[in-house]
Amino acid sequence: MQYLLTPHTSTIESFVWWEGAFTEQELNWLQNKAKHSEQNAQIGGGNGGVVDSKIRRSQVSWLNNSEETKWVFEKLAGVVSKMNAQYYRFDLTGFGEPIQLTAYDQSENGMYGWHQDYGAGISRKLSVVLQLTDPAEYEGGNLQVMTSGEPQNVRKQRGLIALFPSYILHQVTPVTQGNRQSLVAWVSGPAFR
Repeated sequence: MQYLLTPHTSTIESFVWWEGAFTEQELNWLQNKAKHSEQNAQIGGGNGGVVDSKIRRSQVSWLNNSEETKWVFEKLAGVVSKMNAQYYRFDLTGFGEPIQLTAYDQSENGMYGWHQDYGAGISRKLSVVLQLTDPAEYEGGNLQVMTSGEPQNVRKQRGLIALFPSYILHQVTPVTQGNRQSLVAWVSGPAFR
């Protein structure tokens, strides 16, 4: 199935974004799934992951590539392919793991401190973040990317897809009011040389 992707991209140093890939109905479906996340988010990945509320406070659930969710993977793959070809030109093999749906709640000042997206035994090359919540529904919860000496805020916009190399430092600042949901995916490839 083909999807029309609105060609609105922009770049600020080491991260890029894309608007309009998902419809309101699709965003609602994904946001509803994320709102019902019940697993405490871990750091460290793999079987050695641990819950550490000083570094990460959020709930997660996972989307495997199935008949029900194939459309999500296909839309993201289309956006990633276009942006990678234009900006990064990384050698990619695709999504090497399930997609993460994340819920940050004001009751626990949901956040994720500065980190890089290394995978446990998986060569993550690009990180993809889709904002599911309307920014009028929460305060705080800024996705920040460290592109130089100062962190850059990724614009808050429902449906905005931000993409950046997985080795870039990034964080989600504490949610101080409301709740924030997002989708996070990682695109793998052969090791950098």
